[in-house]
Order: sequence, then C-alpha cells, then structure tokens
Amino acid sequence: MLLLVMDGNKFTGTIPSDIGNLQKLQRLFLNNNKLSGRLPITLGNLSLVSDMHFENNRLHGTIPSSIGKCKNLNLLDLSQNNLNGPIPKQLFAISTLSISLKLARNFLIGSLPSEVGNLVHLAELDISENKLSGEIPSSLSSCTSLEYLYMEGNFFQGVIPTSLSTSRGIQVMDLSRNKLSGQIPNFLDKLSLENLNLSFNDFEGEVPTKGVFANASALSIVGNKRLCGGISKLKLPRCVTKGNKKMKSHLAIKILVSMACVILAVTTVSFFLFYWHKNRRNETTSGSYLRKSLLKVSYQMLLKATDGFSTANLIGVGSFGSVYKGILGEDGSIVAVKVLNLQRKGASRSFISECETLKNIRHRNLVKIITCCSSVDFHGNDFKALVYEFMPNGNLENWLHDLETYFGQVEIQNLNLLQRINIAIDVACALNYLHHHCPVPVVHCDLKPSNILFDYDMIAHVGDFGLAKFLLEQTNSKQSSSIGIRGTIGYTPPEYGLGSEVSTRGMSTVMESYCWK
Repeated sequence: MLLLVMDGNKFTGTIPSDIGNLQKLQRLFLNNNKLSGRLPITLGNLSLVSDMHFENNRLHGTIPSSIGKCKNLNLLDLSQNNLNGPIPKQLFAISTLSISLKLARNFLIGSLPSEVGNLVHLAELDISENKLSGEIPSSLSSCTSLEYLYMEGNFFQGVIPTSLSTSRGIQVMDLSRNKLSGQIPNFLDKLSLENLNLSFNDFEGEVPTKGVFANASALSIVGNKRLCGGISKLKLPRCVTKGNKKMKSHLAIKILVSMACVILAVTTVSFFLFYWHKNRRNETTSGSYLRKSLLKVSYQMLLKATDGFSTANLIGVGSFGSVYKGILGEDGSIVAVKVLNLQRKGASRSFISECETLKNIRHRNLVKIITCCSSVDFHGNDFKALVYEFMPNGNLENWLHDLETYFGQVEIQNLNLLQRINIAIDVACALNYLHHHCPVPVVHCDLKPSNILFDYDMIAHVGDFGLAKFLLEQTNSKQSSSIGIRGTIGYTPPEYGLGSEVSTRGMSTVMESYCWK
C-alpha cells in the first residue's frame, strides 16, 4: 500500500501499532477525525513515507522520538491535538523536511531545541499556541529556506536573535503573544517580509520606518506599551531625544531629593494603614470586579474564546457541565470556561453557589474565578458559565491513578513522597482558610481528587464550589438533617449519611485516599 487516506470522518479510538507494518506506505492522511490515545512508536518503521497528517484529532501523550527514523518525510502535521511534553530533538534530524512542520495548538513544553537549525530545506515552521518557553535559538537562521514562521501564543522570552538577519527568504513572521523584550531589531526592515506580527510582547524603543514597517496593514505591534516613533499611521508617541532625556533626568532627581523626607514619612504611615484595611479592601475590590466582569463577558465572547466550544478545546466534563480551554481578551489570556448544562437539575443552584462563594474569597490554594457569565445564546436560551484561571497540569485524580489525560507531564510518572506532602499541605491551607479566615466560614462539601487542580508549578488549588455551603451560624454537631447528602459517594463524611448537619468537622476521605494510593 502506497497511500492511506482516511481524513474527514468521525473515526474514534487509537491508532493501532500495526500501522508500522505498512513499510511501503508513502502518504498517510488520518486528519480531521476524533482519534485519541498516543501516537504509536511504530511510526518510525514507515521509512518511505513523505507526508503524515494527524491534525485536528484528540491525540495526547508525547511525540515519539521514533518519528526521527522517517528519513523521507517532507511534511508532518500534528497540529490541534492534546500532545504534551517537550519536542523531541530527533524530529529535527529529518533533513528531508522541506514543505512544512506543524505542531500548533497542543500543550508542548520546554524550549525549541537548537537542532532546529538542521532543517535547512524547511519552508514552513508552525509551533504556535503551545507552552514553549526559553529564548528563540540563534540556530533558527540556519533554516535558509524558511518562508513562514509561526511562534505566537507561547512563553518565549529574551530578544529576537540578530542571526535572523540572514533569513532573506522569510515572508511571514508571527511572534505575537510571547514575553519577548528589548528593541525591535533594525535588520527586520531589510528582510522580504510581507507580514510581521510582534503584538503583545514587551518590546521598547523606536519602531523602524522602512521595509515592512512602512506598511501599517502588514504590521501589528499592539500591546507593546513602551514603543515610540514609527510611521504616523501607527499613532505611537514621539521618541524622546537624548537631550530631553537628560533634562528630564536632572529635574526628576531634584524632585526626588526635595520630597524624600516627605515620602518616607507618608510611606511609613501608609504601610500600617494599608495593612490594617487590607482584608476589607480586598473583599470590596473582588466584589466590584466581579460585578463589572458580569457586564463585560458575553456568550459571544466565550464562543469566540473557545473556538465555538470546540471539542478540540474540551478539557473536562463534570456533573453540571463541561469545561473548555479558551483564549480570552486582547491580551490572549488562557482561561478555563465551565459551561453549565441548565437541563441538569441543580445546575443553576450550583452556578449561584460557586459565584457567591468565590467572589468573596481569594487564596493562593483556591482556584481563582475570573468572572461569572449569565447571558443568552444566539437562540435566545439562557446561558451560564464560569471563567477560571487555567490549570495546565490537570487534577490529582489523574496523577494518582495514572489516567490517560491531556495534561500528563513526561518528566513525572508518579508523585513522590515530597510531592504528596506538599499537595496535602496546600489542600490543608485552603481548608484552614475556608473554615477559619473567611468573613463567613465555608464548607466545600465535595472535596475529592478530581477537584484538586495543579498550576504550572504543581501547586495544588481546590476548585469546584458548586456544592459549597456558608455557615451563617454555629450549629449543633449532634443535630440531624433531612436534607440530601452533599458531595460525591466515596468522599462524603460518614456522619452526613446519618443525618448530621454540614460542618467544618466533616472530614472527607480524600486525604486518606490520596496519601495511601
């Protein structure tokens, strides 16, 4: 078999490892399906294949290094999946890659390896919308045939390497939504760029006026607040000359010296006043922020942020709704959007409970709610959603039970003793805050491994307050209640089953389950 075309269907399941037996295969199309699981390592047996298309599926896990054995590969497209881990260096040993290498819209981490310079014949490189970090390698300039470079939506930092001044054939360069800094290098105006996007970074200084910088429609630099100059259509402030800078510097020194004593006194007094009013101000601010956010976020905005609530962005399904990854606002913030299924009994009550609980509390070990959205969709139906900060490393249940997950990290297969202790401490700190330091004590009522989420640094955060209860007054622990049992079977305190009132004494078995798994 020389050609295998199965794209554009609704195939599910995993890619069988037997695919490696098709050693005469030259072109493979499995894109635009609903395939899941990991890429089989037997793909390395397809030594004659020239094109591989896996884009727009639900594949996860790491990219197998065995793909580096496909020495006749011209094009590889793994975009829009849930792949994670670092980019294997073996991938850049395929010197025949000449048409395109697309890894966009995954969860890849780490740096872009310097071995990328080995792809001297590559025309298109797309690694956008991942979690890649580090500096842009100077070896990228060795890709002398490169015409299209897409690196937006990552965490790249540092300056644009001067070595790219030799990339004369490049036509499109998108470095937007990263953490790049420094001045925009002048050599960019000498390249044959037809489109350049440097928006939402931290560039500073004067913007060039020649080459692509002379065409406002081919250039985007928004979101860089410290830029100046450029052509008039960019509407940037004028750059301050050295003479003006010197005069302003002398004036600033005089002002600072004359006010030093006053500032010191005011600062000392303000510190104590600030500390005294800190809790009250935080509560007022958070409530005000939430009310303003309710007016700003609509169904249309969340629809756009999640690409139409695409299944490719689906990261979890709960009792009352589904959770999607989204990119919200002009700054490209990555968020988690929980869309309530209002057909489920209790969904509306869960929405109100979670909004009321989280709008008044802020703690390092609690999942931060960004906003609540109560709107209508395009069909006039009620729409309710919660927008949280994005937790990229999944939940405790996935880590404890080694489940197949979008978020599994290749470096850590199991939680060691120190990690387990740290997670237990994080959860304990969250519960201590909820029970003893909130204006009104809060009982979570559904503490379990799947509701303990991890950020980039594996710090644990307690989430999902849909069943939370405020303790408006102290109740007798021996009192009975006819209200239905709160929580999840297997993680509910035994006394709730006997009719006891919800209280801070109700200890979930989640901690015991967690410590001994």
